[in-house]
Amino acid sequence: MCTPALHPAVLSKLPFPCPFVLLQKSIPSTKNAGFLLAGVAFGIGISYVCCRKKSCSSAKAADAPVEADIVGKSTAVRSTAASGAVKGGGAAVYESSRAVQEYLCFHFLRDLIPFDCAPKNALDFPKRCADLCKKHSGKQTRMALDLGCAVGASAFELSKHYNEVVGLDFSHAFIDAAKMMQKEKKTTISIQQEGEIFADKVVTLPSGVNPQRITFTQGDACNLPEKHFGPFDAILGGNLLCRLPDPDALLNRLPGLVNPNGVVVFVSPYSWLEEYTPKDKWFGGYVTAGKPVDSATTLKSKMKALGFNLVEEQQMPFLIREHVRKYQWGCSHATVWRRCA
Repeated sequence: MCTPALHPAVLSKLPFPCPFVLLQKSIPSTKNAGFLLAGVAFGIGISYVCCRKKSCSSAKAADAPVEADIVGKSTAVRSTAASGAVKGGGAAVYESSRAVQEYLCFHFLRDLIPFDCAPKNALDFPKRCADLCKKHSGKQTRMALDLGCAVGASAFELSKHYNEVVGLDFSHAFIDAAKMMQKEKKTTISIQQEGEIFADKVVTLPSGVNPQRITFTQGDACNLPEKHFGPFDAILGGNLLCRLPDPDALLNRLPGLVNPNGVVVFVSPYSWLEEYTPKDKWFGGYVTAGKPVDSATTLKSKMKALGFNLVEEQQMPFLIREHVRKYQWGCSHATVWRRCA
């Protein structure tokens, strides 16, 4: 069996349970073996072991983004699960047909990962984010805003609890896909198995949602409308902040967008990249005057100054599929804020 040797000192310093431990405990001796790339987000591979007394091949090759168009099933752009600055990245990544397919899979595919050794607590990310909004909204459930809604799963989940929901995303392709799901209630996606092998899967809306309550619109979270927009009882920004060109522009609008006692839920892995956010706009992830600047600490300071109280924070793992044996596991930091009355 081939498994990685992550040093115990590394594991002990992580602020969340590492999925490698779960994989290591659950892997049979000659079947599926998991490997991870150490970091805040991990590339998870499920390797099939069919050899004995041989060393593992390098995980680096498995982490390389797919560049070629594979038999018309994928555009020649990187996967949204590929981390780091790569040619063809930036906001344009989220306009590709490949991104739409990957996010429809991420948001709506029930059997996202077919292996028992997988970190199952990372599934249903859009629902868990929406549920966190509802948990703290109390009886204020008139209107909710899902910023960076992508293909819409969190907005659909919010529609179970709020009378009106607005789903906004910068990507035209994502909003088109969300509107399609709203109208058709299902679609067929083509997901990569390995190499040139793809499988068709039907994805459907979750049960109990109210699509008629949702308005999906393309827009810029850093330049939201001044009139006839809100106020909202709940605002969700799921994996959004570190993909904005100016996250402060969004934060500064919040006092005028949220009702008194309303809530804002930010969920972010703080994966700052200059292709999305100029470095002088990062909340953290850099060193100044010899001291590291932490994104969570900066966010807390900024939100408090804007008149919001922190009411809960938790770790929010997620899993994005690239192919049947390769996934991106990330652990976002979720914070819930209540606007002072």
